[in-house]
Amino acid sequence: MELTKSSPRKAPDSWNNLMSLQQEINSLFENDFFPASDGLFDRNYSPAVDVVENPDEYLVSCELPGMAEADIDVQVTDNVLTIKGEKKNDGTDTGKRWYKRETWYGSFQRTIPLPSGIESDKIRGELENGMLRLTLPKREEVKPKQISVKVK
Repeated sequence: MELTKSSPRKAPDSWNNLMSLQQEINSLFENDFFPASDGLFDRNYSPAVDVVENPDEYLVSCELPGMAEADIDVQVTDNVLTIKGEKKNDGTDTGKRWYKRETWYGSFQRTIPLPSGIESDKIRGELENGMLRLTLPKREEVKPKQISVKVK
């Protein structure tokens, strides 16, 4: 008579796939999608920014709904554009029981590297209807130039 040692049964691959799926679903419900607005590094919010290059300038648009000009700081230093500010809570939401809340309050900062050749002293900015629009003119030496060539 021969004795053989039995090994424990392995779960089928489909069972392992189900366990993996369950772990992924559980992790979705464990995440905090709307963190408290305690400061710049404690939140996921960052305003949307678009940067467009034209032959003579760069145009930057930044969505800042509900913000006043006094609460926004724009700086260009060493070819880096920094937009920062704080959206203040007006205090009308205290004592309410929220069903869903996506409105944000608190500090933010966006830092965008720019190519060299910006005329810092000629930058213009405008805040209208919650949209910050910046115009950053290029220096003459970096603007594309068209040269006419005569063919003989």
